[in-house]
Amino acid sequence: PFSVPKYPTGVRGREAPAPAGAGCALSCHRHALTDITILGAGIFGLSLAWAAARRGARVTVLDPAGPGAGASGGVVGALAPHAPEHWTQTKAFQLQALLMAGDWWAEIAAAGGRDPLFARAGRLQPLADAAALDRATARADAAGSLWPRSARWEIRSASDFAGWLPPAPTGRVVHDTLSARIAPRAALAALASALAAQGGRILAEGPARGAVVHATGHAGLAGPPPLGQGVKGQAALLAHDARDLPQIYAGGLHIVPHGDGTTAIGSTTEEDWLDLAATDARLDAVIARARAICPALVAAPVIARWAGIRPRATSRQPLLGPHPHHPGQFIANGGFKIGFALAPLAGEVMADLILAGHDRIPDAFRPA
Repeated sequence: PFSVPKYPTGVRGREAPAPAGAGCALSCHRHALTDITILGAGIFGLSLAWAAARRGARVTVLDPAGPGAGASGGVVGALAPHAPEHWTQTKAFQLQALLMAGDWWAEIAAAGGRDPLFARAGRLQPLADAAALDRATARADAAGSLWPRSARWEIRSASDFAGWLPPAPTGRVVHDTLSARIAPRAALAALASALAAQGGRILAEGPARGAVVHATGHAGLAGPPPLGQGVKGQAALLAHDARDLPQIYAGGLHIVPHGDGTTAIGSTTEEDWLDLAATDARLDAVIARARAICPALVAAPVIARWAGIRPRATSRQPLLGPHPHHPGQFIANGGFKIGFALAPLAGEVMADLILAGHDRIPDAFRPA
């Protein structure tokens, strides 16, 4: 059976008190089967559904638009760690989630027969000047003490990646081996297939039975009082096969090669928008910047343009735990740009809370 690793230093847990009116939500873990209804078939909803179904729960996911219709149905799929400095609960949680991701996605692929296109191919960050090189050197020392030996933060010559990454002004780049990539749509299809193989259901509508979890993206952050807001992002998919190369993060952009022979680039961050589904000149600018950073993409045709609204909590942290607006129910929301990176561990700790009354959620993620 899949075993959830222990948290690294900095992530605390405690036994969960049952919220008022919880009823069966925190007590029926004593029974062999528990009904769980998850509202929303994005990455948080489906990761929890998979974790709960594997533990014997009867899981129903309700989403009128189907898996990945919201922000989780994007194209970028960069699973990258925070900088290894100023260590926080969020960084510790994300580190643990990234470390368990390979085995977690492999089990999902085996269970459902669908490939999520996960690969731990690393990431490159060009160093623009002496100050950036000094910061990267300090971070390399921090990574040596905070990350396991299997993950490295190295400063290398840009010439090691000639043809993919243009020479950096300093001639040096950060190469971290912890970063991974996943194709979001393929990953959600793999999760849906694995969930079905485990007996879970994804329906457009139906009654909510048992423990109810709200994983409804930006719409689920509405108040009163509001828990956060939607932030629009635009990204593109290009026909360029660089599947054996690391992703690039430069100039605020992610350039992510995928295992299907495409390369994703993105994304914008827009707090003011009129049409949530439209792409526009801001995406054109992103594509132009990506081609300037990576000349290998200059002739690559754009095969898909995407826009969506990502959920960002007021706290800027994911929201996991009892729902502050719906007593006795739960929330898993606010993944914003790191939902896929956190998903393996987020699903497991939410399943712990709902099925066993065991609360291992970091204090920083608590909606209260």
